[in-house]
Amino acid sequence: MTVSPLQAALRRHVDAGTVTGAVGLVARGDDVEVVAVGHTDVEGSAPMARDSVFRIASITKPIVAAAVLMLVEEGRIGLGDPVAEWLPELAKPTVVRTPSSPVDDVVPADRPVTVEDLLSSRTGWGFPDDFSRPAVQALFTVQRDGRALQDWPDPDTWLGLLAQVPMLHQPGEAWLYGTSSDLQGILVARVSGRTLPDFLAERIFEPLGMRDTAFEVPASKRHRFTSSYAPAEDGTLRLTDAPDGEWSRLPRFHSGGGGLVATADDWLAFGRLLLNAGTGPDGRRLLTPTSVSRMTTNHLTAAQRDNATLFLEGQGWGYGGQVDVTPADPWSVPGRYGWVGGTGTTAHIVPATGTVTVLMTQTAMTSPTPTPLMRDFWRVTA
Repeated sequence: MTVSPLQAALRRHVDAGTVTGAVGLVARGDDVEVVAVGHTDVEGSAPMARDSVFRIASITKPIVAAAVLMLVEEGRIGLGDPVAEWLPELAKPTVVRTPSSPVDDVVPADRPVTVEDLLSSRTGWGFPDDFSRPAVQALFTVQRDGRALQDWPDPDTWLGLLAQVPMLHQPGEAWLYGTSSDLQGILVARVSGRTLPDFLAERIFEPLGMRDTAFEVPASKRHRFTSSYAPAEDGTLRLTDAPDGEWSRLPRFHSGGGGLVATADDWLAFGRLLLNAGTGPDGRRLLTPTSVSRMTTNHLTAAQRDNATLFLEGQGWGYGGQVDVTPADPWSVPGRYGWVGGTGTTAHIVPATGTVTVLMTQTAMTSPTPTPLMRDFWRVTA
């Protein structure tokens, strides 16, 4: 039996014990290869399957950016609109005098934060390459990435706490990671008058047939839900969440930055929406070509990219995802769009070749740097 390069790559990492299992998908038009290897947990209680459900972490971000653009298309918000109209907690932000200044050495923001600032992750709040700066340490007390979403407060409380943290940079000045996508999720809810889960289900998941994408996993699906792990110091995998754990009920905070679960095929459906310039599988238009172009076009200057090398490695950022601008690696095709998730996921589209690639694992990243498995996956699917 012939083993494909994709299967060989995934099997190598499972056999090495760095991941318990993995689902890899590459779609080139209607030609789709899906490989599932390993098991859903370290005990080997169930084999990994194509329809296994994963915590997708930050590959939630492109989906939420698409939701914001739907509201822009409807004229309910504009890219240049100040977000304070809907997020009044952020009406009078302060900014540390320099990025290294203490949190009590602040100046007023020189202009309002706009919807476009949120979409391009240039709000002034978020994580830079240097986590030691005082304003970043203050943000860590509010932006609880890596901690259980069930422990986050409700969005109104969270926004009030964020408003007390000074910005690291003036609005629009620098790309900073993370916070902007959670703000996008709250913006969608307040503008639409719906909860974020309800809006995404009605406007994106149901039209695209993304049957398993949600902010919680019902009991009827938990037999397909993978356990979640983090690497331990001794090289073993430490359980961080079980199928009947954190995602067994809807959290108070619906994280636009990383709260969704999904399958590989569900993200494939979303990726195809972008490749098809916003048209769904039934011919229904969910996004305009202009919105898709804005999502998948780099909005950062060269200087902004250079100041975010820990996360972007020299590449650009669109709305909700990275955009490759240089062929720095074999898989880096200019225009390639997508992102990675801290739980061990990655998903991209390559408009130049009409390709969608999705990798789902349940072993967490230990830093913003993509894992060896991710790089091997990109290499064999390029």
